[in-house]
Amino acid sequence: MKDHPVAERLLAVALAGLAGFVDAVAFIELGGYFVSFMTGNSVQIGTGLADYAAAAILPLSLVALFVAGVVASSLAVHKAGRWRAPLTLLLVTALLSTAAYAAGQGWSAVAIACMALAMGSENAVFQRNGEVSIGVTYMTGALVKMGQGIASAIRGNGHSGWFWHLCLWGGLTFGAVAGAFAFRAYAMQALWLASAVGLVLALAALVLVRPAQASDL
Repeated sequence: MKDHPVAERLLAVALAGLAGFVDAVAFIELGGYFVSFMTGNSVQIGTGLADYAAAAILPLSLVALFVAGVVASSLAVHKAGRWRAPLTLLLVTALLSTAAYAAGQGWSAVAIACMALAMGSENAVFQRNGEVSIGVTYMTGALVKMGQGIASAIRGNGHSGWFWHLCLWGGLTFGAVAGAFAFRAYAMQALWLASAVGLVLALAALVLVRPAQASDL
């Protein structure tokens, strides 16, 4: 986070909120599985295999779809230059819109697949030297860095970078709360709200993500 300007950090927090929203909708719909938190799904794979093999199929499929989303978005915008970040978010928006439409038609499997693809794709927004520089759908690393930053501040090193990692975690948590309330009100059609937010963030990325960073893939 510290290597990105404040505008990009704010966008990352908003993207984490979007991920939390979508993941909460999926978690409730699937009864305990995720479309962005692959650590949780990996544990589900392990416990499923320890119980009976069929129980691992759903979480394994979600992991595969998430990775496919990362691969697809990275390939699709590889030569997009400064347009990479907004185009990535337009792809996320299109996938979420497709998920919302599919859910409305009763195509639950298609909806969930598009959600997992979208969450994988979202991680391609911030990259440096060909690698993800800000993970916006998983928070374990952010919490570890936050803890390290707090320890550094306590030692008197004046390091305040922990604050932005806290914001990133807070963004995802707030998004999850919003997603849970939205699911209660609209069920899977809450994804239309997520797709609208995705479109707004795509437009924001066009302004906020600096060209040098957007072309560094």
